[in-house]
Amino acid sequence: MDNIRQLIESAWEDRELLRQQATQEAICAVVERLDKGLLRIASPHNGEWITHEWIKKAVILYFPIRKMELIETGPFQFYDKIPLKTHYDKLGVRVVPHAIARYGSFIAEGVIMMPCYVNIGAYVGSGTMVDTWATVGSCAQVGKNCHLSGGVGIGGVLEPVQAAPVIIEDDCFLGSRSIVVEGVRVGREAVLGANVVLTGSTKIIDVSGEKPAEYRGFVPERSVVIPGTIPKTFPSGIYQVPCALIIGRRKASTDLKTSLNQALREFDVAV
Repeated sequence: MDNIRQLIESAWEDRELLRQQATQEAICAVVERLDKGLLRIASPHNGEWITHEWIKKAVILYFPIRKMELIETGPFQFYDKIPLKTHYDKLGVRVVPHAIARYGSFIAEGVIMMPCYVNIGAYVGSGTMVDTWATVGSCAQVGKNCHLSGGVGIGGVLEPVQAAPVIIEDDCFLGSRSIVVEGVRVGREAVLGANVVLTGSTKIIDVSGEKPAEYRGFVPERSVVIPGTIPKTFPSGIYQVPCALIIGRRKASTDLKTSLNQALREFDVAV
């Protein structure tokens, strides 16, 4: 891959190189590997997540070398540069109409896609359900056995290339209409209640102990999170602004197959 990486890095600095066949083949090779799960935009390493900028660059450079084309699927038509994923039966993925995933995204065996959308560069781990009208943005990383409930929005990111993608680790449950954007990482087995919104600047406050503990951009493992508000002073007065509240932890003794919803019920939180 060193030669492929060098071709992509060179083309990133000099877009005229995109005209060369070797450069185009290198870019297509990276996107193909993303599509098959052989490469990832971000990967875990010693408890941290590393963003591979050169792979993001390949995705960005894929667009200018592609031409717009008509895509026909039965009675439906699309007009785009990026083809759709196909052969879900061979991949072992259940896809309900009108679920759509773009080529260059990886959908692991055992994933269930209700009518939803998965963008290029995204990674969805095995056993995960992407529920109705949920979106997994470009380059977002979703782990195994997660449940993205109806209307969940996982933000995408391509540029700037150094920006980290959203990370949803294994066994997480995201309640209806929750939103995670701007490179926020949700630790494994965490549970987000309905309508929780997490941005890079959102205060995530653990209120389960005697003293509050504050996080930004990260939800600790097994956290149970609900939407909240905190007062903020403005020139015209004090107003409530959104935050997220960690109200407890999922119990280690609870069966993972049932605890996704049960964890919320135990804390009297809406899904």
